[in-house]
Amino acid sequence: MLEEQNSGERGGEAGIASQPEKNLPKTTVQSTSKHERAEFSSVRNSVLFLGAVMLVYILYVVLSGQFDEFMGALAGVDLLWVARGALCMVCYYLLGVVGYAVPVSRDRNSPLGFRDLMSAEAAGIFFSYLSPGGAGSAPARIYRLTRAGLSVGAASALQFTRYIIYEAAEGIFAAIMLIFRYQYFVETVGNFAVIGLVLFGAKIIAVAGLIAFCVFPRFVRRIGNAAIRILEKTPLKLDFAHWRDVLNNQSQEFSQGFKESAREWKMMAFAVLVSMSQLACQYALGWFVAHAFSFHDADLVTCLAAGSMLELLTSAIPLPGGEGGAEVGFATLFMPIFGSTITAAYVVWRFIEYVGPIAAAVPLLGLRSRGGRNVYQRIAVVRHAFERFLQGLPGAKRLKGSRGIKVMPKKAGEKGDRK
Repeated sequence: MLEEQNSGERGGEAGIASQPEKNLPKTTVQSTSKHERAEFSSVRNSVLFLGAVMLVYILYVVLSGQFDEFMGALAGVDLLWVARGALCMVCYYLLGVVGYAVPVSRDRNSPLGFRDLMSAEAAGIFFSYLSPGGAGSAPARIYRLTRAGLSVGAASALQFTRYIIYEAAEGIFAAIMLIFRYQYFVETVGNFAVIGLVLFGAKIIAVAGLIAFCVFPRFVRRIGNAAIRILEKTPLKLDFAHWRDVLNNQSQEFSQGFKESAREWKMMAFAVLVSMSQLACQYALGWFVAHAFSFHDADLVTCLAAGSMLELLTSAIPLPGGEGGAEVGFATLFMPIFGSTITAAYVVWRFIEYVGPIAAAVPLLGLRSRGGRNVYQRIAVVRHAFERFLQGLPGAKRLKGSRGIKVMPKKAGEKGDRK
């Protein structure tokens, strides 16, 4: 019955989802395809770079005389705890999909289905890990969303909203961890804690700037255009026309999309909680690795705090995968836990947190909903089933003459309907 009720609402969107490229301007399709080719070229270079880094790392272990100790530590790893850590990263991915689904679920006319969101999240992980500074993540996600039927502007607005929520959650999580474990860092890693505090401050400034970009677009355009005019007078060779176009044309669309989402403050708060839960899955990997090496007295909160600070450091390194910062940061922050096994622990942690997700993301990149139910309708089905379950419980109140709860689509112009 629900399928029949939604068939009319969804029927006109099936063509969009099944052949989205035909509904986009030719120049847009060419631009996004060209950008994807450039991203894959960057990925190829990143893989070569990471391979070279791994080779140097292996040579260092061998030449420094740590090879026997390294292999002995790996031989004693509890694979069950490694599998649990990998499952935690699966939860990280699924929560990322939920993070997209939260704002999309409010739009009954959206062409996006859950498979589209799974593809977008997988593309974000894959290109973020294999592009310098994670710069390829947002364009790759936007491209996947446009293939599902969204316009470039709408896809950019959705991605921008998701990015702001994620960054805000990262800052809030880091603040909580610093409150509970800053003294521990001062006592164990000394001045390195100051670096973490500086990176946290930079994160807060970045989030504030992003919010200002969305909330005060006119002010941002004035400041941005003034800065571009100054930079144009310098020897820097940048595509100033492109950045002026982004600033003047897309800032307003981003602002409208963000403000529309911000009106649903409960939804935004829930999205922040989802993102914080997602981050907790990633930051907790150090705790799983500690148990894999039989350090069962490792404190979960301490590992979460160390993981949070490590992520701030890694994201500040403009190299694929944060190479350099990841090694130094892990060795410094987790040395009190792992001691002499820190090298082997880093390899296991890096495999779970970095190599595994890259490999797992590849088969998910091509997922597409292809005209099935969108996110709103999928959630409506679950809500309908849950309400029927509640109605069937002993003592549940039922409306007189009701034969269950019906989920009916709203008609155009009805109060609360998006225009």
